[in-house]
Amino acid sequence: MAVVSNLPSIKHLDEGDVVALHVSGLVETMYRAKSEHNTLLVTERCNSNCLMCSQPPKDIDDIDRNLSIIRRVIPLIPTECKELGISGGEPTLLGAKLRELIDDINLHLPFTHVHILTNGRRFAWDGYACTMQGIRNVTFGIPLYSDYYKDHDYVVQADDAFNQTVIGIHNLARYSLDVEIRVVLHAITIPRLLSLSEFIYRNLPFVEHVAFMGMEHIGYAPHNMDILDIDPVDYKDVLRDSTLYLADRGLNVSVYNLQLCVADEQIWEFCRLSISDWKRDYLDICDTCQVKDQCTGFFSWNRQRPSRGVKPQQLCLEG
Repeated sequence: MAVVSNLPSIKHLDEGDVVALHVSGLVETMYRAKSEHNTLLVTERCNSNCLMCSQPPKDIDDIDRNLSIIRRVIPLIPTECKELGISGGEPTLLGAKLRELIDDINLHLPFTHVHILTNGRRFAWDGYACTMQGIRNVTFGIPLYSDYYKDHDYVVQADDAFNQTVIGIHNLARYSLDVEIRVVLHAITIPRLLSLSEFIYRNLPFVEHVAFMGMEHIGYAPHNMDILDIDPVDYKDVLRDSTLYLADRGLNVSVYNLQLCVADEQIWEFCRLSISDWKRDYLDICDTCQVKDQCTGFFSWNRQRPSRGVKPQQLCLEG
């Protein structure tokens, strides 16, 4: 029998939250009723090893254990839940169990949009991609870090990953499945960002969404800053040009995880409140900023390395 004692506080819990009580005494929050950022971690295993991975993979056999908990959690989530994430590790390592999990969510939460973060590589095999045919309310968020295969493969530390990812995206599209392309911004991805945008428009124009994402300084990233570090103000122009290039051609594009003050004002309309509420923080100087409420702020662990361009803005966004 699980026994939980000496909890320092439960103030972070609200009515409707779902927690798992582990035999070790750990209390794990699985779903937060008042949050719009809920994600189910299905495994910590991964077949890539990205240089800036915010949650470094672990070679542990955790799939069946995690799924046994998640399947008990899903029926407890209210049907008015707007979006639910599935993440890892790499969710496709579940094999056929991933489709079973999606079906379970569709059954209990028919109006909930499911956002699956995957490297997309396994979908290069049509026999696996076709198993996703017919699922509802699902978007696959897949990273693509360059239009040049060697750069992408280097970032994810896996040979042939670029080819597998691009083929996987096409295979998902063949089955009328929604795909989002995610590009983490750092010193390796920035030099070819505009070329990548052109590649996406010419070769992947069917994608539902493209997200340019500021990098989290957690996980592997702090250990690889010698090759990853670049101040957002130093890629301000190319980010503007890449964002407007896609937007002008009708693609749905967003900028995540960057403060408004380090982005060109021409693309403020594309900057989203993307940082999860439990990760979000601001600097003291942000208190005098007139657009703070419209700014995503900082990852809590990024506050120690703010851009040199961070400064309060004294103008308001239109609309």
